[in-house]
Amino acid sequence: MELRTDGSRRGLWTGFLRAAQLFPDRPAVVAQGTSLSYRQLREAAVRIAACIQAHRTESRTSLTAVFAHRSTVAFAGVLGALLAGNGYVPLNRTFPVERTRSMFVRSECRSIIVDADSLPQIGALLEGSGEPLLVIAPGLEDPRPYRKRWPRHAVVGAADLEAYAGWREPDAREDAIAYLLFTSGSTGVPKGVMVAHRNVVSYIDHVAKRFAITEQDVVSQTFDMTFDLSASDMFVAWERGACVCCPSQKTLINPGRFIREQGLTVWFSVPSMVALMKQSGLLKPGGFPSLRLSLFCGEPLPVSCVEAWAMAAPNSVVENAYGPTELTIACTGYRWDPKRAPTESEMGIVPIGAPFPGMDVLVVDEWLNEVAPGADGELLMSGPQMSLGYWKDPEKTAAAFVVPPGRKDVFYRTGDRVRRPAGDGPLTHLGRMDSQVKILGHRVELGEVEAVVREASGVDGVVAIGWPITSSGYGGIEVLIEGEPVDLDRLREAVAARLPDYMVPRRWHIRSRLPRNANGKYDRKAMPAVLGDGQ
Repeated sequence: MELRTDGSRRGLWTGFLRAAQLFPDRPAVVAQGTSLSYRQLREAAVRIAACIQAHRTESRTSLTAVFAHRSTVAFAGVLGALLAGNGYVPLNRTFPVERTRSMFVRSECRSIIVDADSLPQIGALLEGSGEPLLVIAPGLEDPRPYRKRWPRHAVVGAADLEAYAGWREPDAREDAIAYLLFTSGSTGVPKGVMVAHRNVVSYIDHVAKRFAITEQDVVSQTFDMTFDLSASDMFVAWERGACVCCPSQKTLINPGRFIREQGLTVWFSVPSMVALMKQSGLLKPGGFPSLRLSLFCGEPLPVSCVEAWAMAAPNSVVENAYGPTELTIACTGYRWDPKRAPTESEMGIVPIGAPFPGMDVLVVDEWLNEVAPGADGELLMSGPQMSLGYWKDPEKTAAAFVVPPGRKDVFYRTGDRVRRPAGDGPLTHLGRMDSQVKILGHRVELGEVEAVVREASGVDGVVAIGWPITSSGYGGIEVLIEGEPVDLDRLREAVAARLPDYMVPRRWHIRSRLPRNANGKYDRKAMPAVLGDGQ
């Protein structure tokens, strides 16, 4: 089979197939204590792809859900969906089932790949499905009980997959969806971001070269697949024949041990993980000698964390990356220099640096006019990494993807406040323009939390805030409710059933009256002052 190498016609899977030809016996992924070589991972992915292709009909959407968590099936499933010509939709069994089902239904997937530990929840996802679905369970030895329970759906187990060998490499359509990722939405409904193959290929080409990734590298996978940074770990590593090493949630309790035991050479995490390691005394000088590259993204990176990390990983280059999902993983980067970087940082936060190749930057005022050098404003970006917009939501897409005055190209409004460089200095991140906050590296729309609490409580006066302030974002979410007392035990339970743990409010405050500004709107800036002893 001839591989496509033309950048404009490459699929996200192309780099993996090339690596599988060049390095068939090298490890491609390690998960749950199991190591798969490139040959083994390719074989597993191709069987899944062939199965999807065999069941495809013209009426079915070109998306496949991957309902698997930190397992070899998760990685084979992602590749299998892509090799079938579909985009993948990652789902997470650690989220509330109702939320996961909402994502699955809205994606209109007609095929789903599930690992053994996620199977107990599959019934809730299939409940009420209007069309027959293809359920691929590579770890399921006996699918007969599931077929009996769901006769309308095609359930394929481990033995069944052995029969699927007629795989055909799909056409590489650069504008096709590579993955559909649901992020927190301000209306209470997660937004589906459509990321095209050309978006991710542009990112991979730059990053693999920038960081000189080779087949000798061992790359961490600290992110769940529902976090878009996971795509970087997988596809940048597979582009060059490196190994992706995925720890269990339990292993991540002590990430330092994970680094040493696996001999990692590339580390990628959110800054809050570094802050926790620093607080726990896990950043010993010279503790991580194997690391040659350390990447951080997802939330503001404190200077103090970088300095502590650099001592623990003395052989490592440290880079701070920035980028919302809509701009594909990361779109700016800043390399830490202990002499220069502290003077270029603001408010103790490392700069986000310069845009990646082809990415155009605008820093604008509230009317979307460019601000003067040295002034601050909202960051807008355009270029090859700008995604296709929001899944089946043209209104939200039109609001976020705009043509600024005097420009012809569409730019994405990040909602982040930055300082426009004066001269050749770096971009510095100054916070959010809106109510979006980062909790443990996850992007959270406070409006979504408020929407869920309002619906569960029946009370209109609900305000959610990030609190307390930490060096890399916020420690959690607190909710203020205006009105009469409510049954907080029942309310907590109802909210926890709909939101992931990191979005569930840690404290609740009931007040007869909440502060308002001159326009009669809730005064969010005044909310921390009224926080008393929460419940």
